[in-house]
Amino acid sequence: MNAFKAFKACVPIAWSPNLYVTLVRGIPGTRRLHRRTLEALRLRKCNRTVMRWNTPTVGGMLQQVKRLVMIETEEMYKARKQKDINHRALRPPLVISHLPSPASNCA
Repeated sequence: MNAFKAFKACVPIAWSPNLYVTLVRGIPGTRRLHRRTLEALRLRKCNRTVMRWNTPTVGGMLQQVKRLVMIETEEMYKARKQKDINHRALRPPLVISHLPSPASNCA
């Protein structure tokens, strides 16, 4: 288990004032009630994230569509975004020289 999953398992969502909700499954083929709930949460496209307050109303809506969304706390969301930024960071180019080294020619 990596550090992010361990962190995700240890942080209870009930303690967080804000929830970050990401739609991870497609809307086509879902029930009309679930589509209306996603519309009320302002989730219209896959892999889009919205921030909602952690209220009982939002909790009930998320319970209804829990198989379609991923719920994160603010710390978990920032950790995931930082991991993505680090993964996409520019790396120095790998330079490979196919020429023989000059030290081997001095024989």
